[in-house]
Order: sequence, then C-alpha cells, then structure tokens
Amino acid sequence: MTDAPLLADFPARAGDTVRYGDTDRQGHVNNAVFFTFLETGRTQLLLASQGPPLEPGTSLVLAHVALDFLAEIHWPGSVSIGTRVTSVGRSSIRFEQALFQDDRCVATAQSVTVLVDNATRRSTPITPTLRSHFERLAAP
Repeated sequence: MTDAPLLADFPARAGDTVRYGDTDRQGHVNNAVFFTFLETGRTQLLLASQGPPLEPGTSLVLAHVALDFLAEIHWPGSVSIGTRVTSVGRSSIRFEQALFQDDRCVATAQSVTVLVDNATRRSTPITPTLRSHFERLAAP
C-alpha cells in the first residue's frame, strides 16, 4: 500500500479494544500488539459464521506477515481493522489490512494464508467454492 488507505476501502471490518496492558514504557501500544489487532481482523473474516467453506481435513495457516507502522496507538481507545483479499493463488490467499484509531490509519500490513491438509501438514489446492468465497472479498 503506497498511500494511507481509508477504512471504507476494506470490505471486511472488525474492531478491538485497546487495553491498558497493551501499553509499554513509552506510553503507547507495544508493537507486538499490532499483530494481535491484525489477527482479530483476519480471524473474524476467516472464522465468522459465514466463513469460508473449508473441506473437512483442511485448515488455513498464516504463512507470512509484513507490517508497516505509520503512527502510535494510545490507550484508552479502540482500533478499527480493515481487511481485504488481494489475490487467490493455487493454495494461498493474500490479504491487505490496515489499522485505524480515531479514523487515522496507524499501520498497514500484507499477509499470506495457506490452505493445508491437516494429515500431511502440506499445502493443498484451493477448491473452486473456496476460491469463489475469497474472490468476493477481493479489493476492487
């Protein structure tokens, strides 16, 4: 992402609470907590009641995350998380995410999730039904 996005740019949105325990000595949210907020956005997209139609014996596994810190997050407050699919590969789904506090983009991230066979623990091809599900969540 080159320019800071808007929350409206993301078809999937979630929220989380900034906890006092999330802060560090400098008085802002610790960098590691940014990854927790991103996880909230991904899991709400992946595991919601209308979540992806996974074949029995398969799971989605996080394989990569790249995070750019743009601004501090402060307590007290809340964070909004935007998530969108950028591409669907043979066995992987690429996501873009952004974190917002008070409508200001504070971080952007890219991640890759891979569909794996639970028995072999190796990647497995994405089914047409699953592909269609994620393509509906793709960025325009």
